[in-house]
Amino acid sequence: MENINGEKGGICCIGHITHDKIVTPRHTVHLPGGTAYYFGHAMSRLGKVPFNLVTSLADSDLSAVEELRGAGIDVEVIPSRATVCFENIYGEDYNHRTQRVSAKADPFTEEKLSGVRGEVFHLGTLLADDFSLGVIKSLSRRGRVSVDVQGYLREVRGEKVEAIDWKDKEEAYPYIDILKANEHEMEVLTGSRDAVEAARHLAGKGVKEVVLTLGSEGSLIYSGGMEYHIPAFRPREVVDATGCGDTYMAGYLYCREQGKSITESGLFAAAMCTLKLEGSGPFKGSEEEIMEVLEKGEG
Repeated sequence: MENINGEKGGICCIGHITHDKIVTPRHTVHLPGGTAYYFGHAMSRLGKVPFNLVTSLADSDLSAVEELRGAGIDVEVIPSRATVCFENIYGEDYNHRTQRVSAKADPFTEEKLSGVRGEVFHLGTLLADDFSLGVIKSLSRRGRVSVDVQGYLREVRGEKVEAIDWKDKEEAYPYIDILKANEHEMEVLTGSRDAVEAARHLAGKGVKEVVLTLGSEGSLIYSGGMEYHIPAFRPREVVDATGCGDTYMAGYLYCREQGKSITESGLFAAAMCTLKLEGSGPFKGSEEEIMEVLEKGEG
């Protein structure tokens, strides 16, 4: 297959870039965010697989797109009346925050994505209505579909973010080649706190490759009836965990698209996460640094 620029194959990430507002008693900071932003930056540091990003946001936030383009990423923008805006408000106790969504972008539709091409479509969901079941089915006819499930489990009511289950999950699973969830999300989807049990449940429903990220416990990948336990590598220090799941999936899909094994791909992704944890903002490392983490092998 070809991507939107006519290049052969590759990975296409689709998702909203967000406008994040972080309010503390002393500062208010505005930052770009979202799966598309963190996944895109991670892919910009890896050069062997064709990659393009499809996002949707308001004209007022196009600086985040220019930042990605400046990093060498091919970005297609679908105009939206607004940008997703997450507000995280902290008091003196930084362990507690109030989160609200003050604006939502237009959802992605089959019509808007009709010209998008790729071998792998990675859907970076942020909110439950970002991608309909019809979009998943449509993309599955053109390539493999990878879904980060987090957004399907969050719904905005008023401006409050509510935890929900994914209403279309049973029908969607057979169209999903790779599904990524963390330990909390897998429990919502399956009712199980056991990663192996949860992975088997999802595979039994039709998901071909299940990727479960388990924080400091590493990750579990389940495919073809086989379990692959991937250790987490110990970071020198933890600076910023934001976007770690997106960084993991960038590394994982990057390797899988090159035909590497599940174990090789999982280890590469885990090493990327370690480097991401050690710095603030999106991933800024190199493939050489990732290989150094792998060679040290300190899980």
